[in-house]
Amino acid sequence: MDCPVCKNNAMITLELNEVEIDYCTACNGIWLDAGELELLLGEPEKTGKLLDSFRIDSGNTEKKRKCPICDKAMQKIVVGTSKPALLIDKCSKGDGLWFDKGELKDIFDRAQLDEDNKIQQLLIDMFGQ
Repeated sequence: MDCPVCKNNAMITLELNEVEIDYCTACNGIWLDAGELELLLGEPEKTGKLLDSFRIDSGNTEKKRKCPICDKAMQKIVVGTSKPALLIDKCSKGDGLWFDKGELKDIFDRAQLDEDNKIQQLLIDMFGQ
């Protein structure tokens, strides 16, 4: 699967604790297929809280990226209400989510969804950062 940012750069797939993450070694972006964010969080109420905070930013003027699975334009999604706003990319068909470098960790930090640092440790184990 090619990176939606770097275009022709194939991502590598990493797996840890039943979670598959597609990772671009060039831009450090992360692709999570549908359902993988829920696996990463591991708790339904935390997942619901995070997903409920997603809202489409229809006024955003950033160039839309293409989904690495279906090749359709992804939606720009505002996560939470923190300032400055955090934008991620979501496949409009529901194939998955794209996180630029550091955005996945930023989401968990802002939403205080990783109080025991389980997810942060998982990301350190996978990416060494």
